[in-house]
Amino acid sequence: MRCPYCKSERSRVVDTTHDSRGGVRRRRECENCGQRFSTSERPILATPLIIKQDGTREEFDREKLIRGIRISCAKRPVSAADIDRLVGEIEAALQAMGRAEVSSRVVGDMVIAGLKNMDQIAYIRYAIVYLGLDDLGAIRQEIDRLLEN
Repeated sequence: MRCPYCKSERSRVVDTTHDSRGGVRRRRECENCGQRFSTSERPILATPLIIKQDGTREEFDREKLIRGIRISCAKRPVSAADIDRLVGEIEAALQAMGRAEVSSRVVGDMVIAGLKNMDQIAYIRYAIVYLGLDDLGAIRQEIDRLLEN
């Protein structure tokens, strides 16, 4: 592992932690410049192809999903760790399905469910686009459904 500060390849592991999804986070110290930095490792498991609305297929893109969720959570009290956890849960659920292809609707439904529990404003923002809520009446109905629960 190269030091991000001085590019030396000599570093030592100071601390190691494991997460529930099988990932590893290591705290390292460069033996050349003394700076500390963190690295993370996660297992590479097969994720299914995503079948989009128009019938095209594309690889599951974790970063694309994170970007979409971050847009919904902009200026909301949702931490990057919460977003990463949600995306990790979605990715793990897709891998656990064991299918070669999954509809984008399945992924969208998982995001909607996760955001609904995480932050209701972010949920509404995502739902406006995902569910196609294109008038105030439809948005109001969705808000009313949220308020009933």
